[in-house]
Amino acid sequence: MWQTAVQYHFWHALALLAVPRLPGAWARRAGWLLIAGILVFSGSLYALALGAPREVGMATPIGGVALILGWAAFAAAALKA
Repeated sequence: MWQTAVQYHFWHALALLAVPRLPGAWARRAGWLLIAGILVFSGSLYALALGAPREVGMATPIGGVALILGWAAFAAAALKA
């Protein structure tokens, strides 16, 4: 669980480094969605790995959706650029 959280955190943090290079509102949306996704998805997995109650895991899919939407917004910003 910890390894999955670290991998997703790492790859999406790298994507965040590219977001400021894209112009427009879609890039800003992508950045915020990726940040939210990292916090919720990876954060919930980190918490579970550290012994949080299983109910914390219910937030993980919400973070996953935020990451997917972040990538879609990133793609939209890249296509507009």
